[in-house]
Amino acid sequence: MILLIESSAATCSVALSARGEIVSIREIREPNKHAEVLTVFCDEVMKDAGLSFAQLDAVAVSKGPGSYTGLRIGVSAAKGICYATGKPLIAVGTLDAMAQGMKAEAKANDLLCPMIDARRMEVYCALFDADANEISPVEPKVIDENSFAEILAGQKILFSGDANTKVKDVLGRFPNAVFTETGMHSAKHLALPAEKKFAAKDFEDLAYFEPFYLKTFHPGPQRSKTE
Repeated sequence: MILLIESSAATCSVALSARGEIVSIREIREPNKHAEVLTVFCDEVMKDAGLSFAQLDAVAVSKGPGSYTGLRIGVSAAKGICYATGKPLIAVGTLDAMAQGMKAEAKANDLLCPMIDARRMEVYCALFDADANEISPVEPKVIDENSFAEILAGQKILFSGDANTKVKDVLGRFPNAVFTETGMHSAKHLALPAEKKFAAKDFEDLAYFEPFYLKTFHPGPQRSKTE
């Protein structure tokens, strides 16, 4: 039994999986709600299953990249549950989880490109094969009319994520560019990667684990007390 937490974007999502199958899920797609609802969702999915947190085998969290604040809230909640129960922490790459959600729609030679909006025309993205195996690592990428052009000339790429609209405006002219909602952020997409990591005992060090921000967070200038 693995508790799954996804908080890396506008969606706040919590699910409970048993041997990779979703038992219960709660999610809301609304910015700035994570701190308010995440722990409530955790309690609700456990109550749905009639289980206590002590009966979990592990907690899995989407590790990023994504929203700085969202990731901090999700990782803090996951660590808190792990500290309190003595259960291991599993970290799943956000783009890896998204690719899991996309693969059901992919055909044998298709590529998957989950994307996270990084403001302006920049995205965080990676390329995966049709079975959600990473073939090009996560990177920040500025999208322009030449992005992925060489690949799209001869191969289909499925794009998904909260950057879909702005990327479609630029790359929608390519017949091989397909835009789908199947990879949108959801805790349910963490289930299979988390199950594999649990079987391999691929756990994080609770004391030192930090989210994968990809870019250094730069807070805005502080206002003076007179402002």
